[in-house]
Amino acid sequence: MALTPGTRLGPYEIVSPIGAGGMGEVYRGRDTRLGRTVAIKVLSGALADDPDFQLRFEREATAISQLSHPHICVLHDVGQEKTSDRATVSYLVMEHLEGQTLASRLEKGPLPVDQALRHAAAIADALDTAHRQGIVHRDLKPANVMLTKTGAKLLDFGLAKPKSRPVGEETQLATPPRNAPVTTHGTILGTFQYMAPEQVEGREADARSDIWAFGCVLYEMITGKPAFEGSNQASLIGAILHREPPPPSAVQLLLPPALDRVVRTCLAKDPDERWQNAHDLAAELRWITEGSTQPVAAQGRSPSRPGWLAFAGGGLAVGAVLASAVWWSMAGGAPGRSVQVRALAPLGAGQAMVLGSRRPLAVSPDGRMVAYAATVGGRSQVYVRRIDQMDAVPLSGTEGGSGPFFSHDGQWVGFFVAVEGRLKRVALSGGAPITICEAPDVRGASWGADDTIVYTPQLDAGLMRVAVGGGTPEVLTRPDASRREKTHRYPDVLPNRRGVLFTIGTHDITSFADARIAVYDTATGQFKIIIDGGSDARYQAPGYITVRPCGEPDCRAV
Repeated sequence: MALTPGTRLGPYEIVSPIGAGGMGEVYRGRDTRLGRTVAIKVLSGALADDPDFQLRFEREATAISQLSHPHICVLHDVGQEKTSDRATVSYLVMEHLEGQTLASRLEKGPLPVDQALRHAAAIADALDTAHRQGIVHRDLKPANVMLTKTGAKLLDFGLAKPKSRPVGEETQLATPPRNAPVTTHGTILGTFQYMAPEQVEGREADARSDIWAFGCVLYEMITGKPAFEGSNQASLIGAILHREPPPPSAVQLLLPPALDRVVRTCLAKDPDERWQNAHDLAAELRWITEGSTQPVAAQGRSPSRPGWLAFAGGGLAVGAVLASAVWWSMAGGAPGRSVQVRALAPLGAGQAMVLGSRRPLAVSPDGRMVAYAATVGGRSQVYVRRIDQMDAVPLSGTEGGSGPFFSHDGQWVGFFVAVEGRLKRVALSGGAPITICEAPDVRGASWGADDTIVYTPQLDAGLMRVAVGGGTPEVLTRPDASRREKTHRYPDVLPNRRGVLFTIGTHDITSFADARIAVYDTATGQFKIIIDGGSDARYQAPGYITVRPCGEPDCRAV
């Protein structure tokens, strides 16, 4: 039944409707005793007289009352009230949340990666609390997650059950009318798109079924697409039982590759192959968010892997982002916050940094080592230095080298020798340098996890790729003169191995004033612009890039 404004349910007054679900209607209400705004959920329509749904409604109250967690909606009260027409109304009184449901937010597209990870960890923590109390949610979906200023809140435990409760009649599959909600009386409980294989087969749902649903929700948050789709219920069930969704990184190139593993494990068809508890899942998400290494130094917040180094008054300024740099969200494509992170250390005696069109400095993947090119007495060489030490060590055989870059495992340093026109690599453990390929005037290089190197061989060239063991280089991109493109430079291979960030420089290469950042997809051979105005983009976990804004003093091409 629809309740009109002014209706009283005990000490609570109905103010306005908020929405309705498969079991109940939700209203904005006012607690007349405390003068606070609350959310009031009542069992809707004919369901109010159905003993089964009355039992489920009571079960929701019981379930929520056992749960105390900052990311679970708080239950204030429960009661029954006879209205003026002598109908009995069962109601729950919960905290009123300001915000929007995750389902509403996803209508605009995927969430920025940091937001998705933060909300996902909160939801996983909430599930862990419920599971430890022996409660399985069974209807986790974007519509049952509210995004508020204080974070995500898990809602609607109307289908929750104790882990040990027999499934009974709830395991019978029935086809609802075409326009009926998927969660309906007489069907498998839950929403098909987020239901685990064991649920659609009518088997018992346990905590690992919630983890499957969580995987579906996480997939949708980071890709903007459902993990499983079908033109009807039969095809949807078929997809859930027999198909694998594309890895998230295949949909969104700019994602931490560890997210593929998290989602794949959540969506394992066999419950024994999934994460076995939400606590470990939440810990994994936090690890991805924070990164596997500690930042060098921080003023404010910084990514886990320092990505930029800059020459500063005779010393090395080591940091994740220069003062003038900006964070950009990979998924959202919107500018983030400026942060400054620096740790100063002097160069060696008589050393001068080799500056120019090649990146003069690099940071190892674990953030513990620096490689840079410097000259002593007019002769250049590549040096390496541990972040926690003051002395740099010259790499033997790197004389005349510049533009250093680390291998993906941090065991090698690549570099360019201008007088020879060659791209080389040398092991940090020692040994003679190895020539990778001929290259006239390298303008940036990056060593991918597949042991190939993407590089720009000269000023007016596009990207090329070559195996670290040598061989014939492969052309990836070519500057398009019709779009005033002069160069594709400063590649940075993404951890997912498919994507490559790079800078598009126009004919005005003296200032790079209208340079752009693009991402190249090695699977399709296509690239797209993701940032207008910027140069020298670097990937930063868990889904950011650092970029030098054009127009700044350190965004000039030389």
